[in-house]
Amino acid sequence: MHSTTGLTRDRIVDLCAIIHHSRLSIRRPWPPKLGLFDSVRVALIYLRRDRAQVELAEMFGVSQSTISRAVTAVTPLLAAVLSECVPTSGDLDARSTYIVDGTLVPCWSWRVREKELYSGKHRTTGMNLQVARTLSGRLAWVSDPVPGSRHDSYCLRTSGILDEYDVTA
Repeated sequence: MHSTTGLTRDRIVDLCAIIHHSRLSIRRPWPPKLGLFDSVRVALIYLRRDRAQVELAEMFGVSQSTISRAVTAVTPLLAAVLSECVPTSGDLDARSTYIVDGTLVPCWSWRVREKELYSGKHRTTGMNLQVARTLSGRLAWVSDPVPGSRHDSYCLRTSGILDEYDVTA
């Protein structure tokens, strides 16, 4: 389970308990056929592995539309209950050394926003993220997304991380 979701079974159970006890889950928007535990697993696998919904449907023995409903219902719940766990640039330890790099996260090519999202360097549309990691490789921080047409240096400046630290060139 850890290889597909990134979490152990106990961690998923803990996450389900948090969702279940939050006020957000009063309506129980996840599909009854899957229940909360499997709906959370489906959403985690979908978000982490970008698996096709048809594959997940086959894996869980349900229809593709049930998988779609689970992902649609659980993803905002995960975002809401985990939002306080997301570090900001101000949460980083100023005494530590970080490696920061930009990456383009591909996304749909919406005609209306294609110019704004198009990265000439990568020749595709996407959103630019700045990612900070420790020297040991642990993920420490991820910036808010910026349209992919913007250069990494612009994204780094607008992320606010440079305001927090004395940066050496």
